[in-house]
Amino acid sequence: MKIFVFALISGLLFSSCGFNKQAKLAEAFEKCKYEVTSADSIYVAGRNVSKLITNKNFNISDMPDFAMAYLRQDIPFKARLNLKIVNPTKNEAGINQFEYRVLVKGQELANGFVNQRVSVLAGDSTIVPVSINANIFQILSNGKTVQQIMEFMKGGNTAGTEKKGMITLKIKPTIDIAGKLVNYPGYITVDKEISSKILF
Repeated sequence: MKIFVFALISGLLFSSCGFNKQAKLAEAFEKCKYEVTSADSIYVAGRNVSKLITNKNFNISDMPDFAMAYLRQDIPFKARLNLKIVNPTKNEAGINQFEYRVLVKGQELANGFVNQRVSVLAGDSTIVPVSINANIFQILSNGKTVQQIMEFMKGGNTAGTEKKGMITLKIKPTIDIAGKLVNYPGYITVDKEISSKILF
């Protein structure tokens, strides 16, 4: 926090105009609304989960790669979350890049970094793809959790059996102050209930 405050003061001293603009961009970004609109390119242990579910063939016992990965305690999980950012303010919202953490039921699923400038005009929205790469062994080592995840995924492909779950997305923006990139103090936390239908 002290480093952030120092950077803000320095930015203000050296570039008042630039500081004010960046501060407004960051402030508007914090007031934006966030929604996970869809998830695609979902792979577990190298297998495309969406195709398995679509073919009504989602059964861990039919995935030898998963069994081997489980024995190694290294179950690779890859996916892309499409994050919709809506700016309800009267000011443009913008950040230079951001760090993120994805949590499911309070357990961290993945963390990473989106190295691109995100800008949302006043009253507008944009979609930002967030790529996830993680080892999910710790989460799947709990048999109850595995069953819940399977039921959630199957619900996306069965009429009348839509499942819902809570996902937490934590975002730490980085803003440019007088030519220096400074991390936002703390995280912007987004708790969202998502439907199994987003898988399709």
